[in-house]
Amino acid sequence: MNCPFQYTILLPENMDREKTYPVIYALHGIGYNEQFMVNLLKDLQDEAIIIGIRGDLPFKKGYAYYYLKGYGIPERDLFFTSMAKIIDFIEYSVHTYPIDPKQKYFIGFSQGAILSTSLALVLGNSVKGIVPMNGYIPDFLTEVYPLKSIAHLSVFICQGLNDPIFPLKVGQESFAYFREHAASVKYSIYPAEHEITDNTAEDVAAWLRRQLK
Repeated sequence: MNCPFQYTILLPENMDREKTYPVIYALHGIGYNEQFMVNLLKDLQDEAIIIGIRGDLPFKKGYAYYYLKGYGIPERDLFFTSMAKIIDFIEYSVHTYPIDPKQKYFIGFSQGAILSTSLALVLGNSVKGIVPMNGYIPDFLTEVYPLKSIAHLSVFICQGLNDPIFPLKVGQESFAYFREHAASVKYSIYPAEHEITDNTAEDVAAWLRRQLK
């Protein structure tokens, strides 16, 4: 099976090849790379397989999964292409590494957050939890995909109070949606702009650690 993305992977140091492990897929924002997200999760390396997926499109000094028509507005064809590639990558990774297919998590910032929420809605009960940081739920997903039940899903939404790209209202709308449809939702607002603060990173690692137990 061909791998559609370059990636960085952290495996448990004393990994038992006879066992399977939870996996955390980390998706970066536009202009960044996968290491930006993997660095947030290093302390969880012994508890899960961590895979940072690098966008396959160049953008400034980093990468993107898709390009934008405007601030926070995806080119839809590229967006759906990236969704299909990530789904292919998930299949590749599950066949390549000792991943528990019932223990998949996604964490993403900005563009990666949008993809994380989308993947949860499209893949349904094969995703156990997501951490979307400064993103939103696309209203155009149903143009290509039927949405599946997320009644089992755990969600931790992180939002910057002064985010100029995705204002507070965007995070509140995501919270309202997941509160209605998901099993559990945590929503935290940080005194920040469009960024991941040290406090955000600490809270995210702590939340994921609780989920992995």
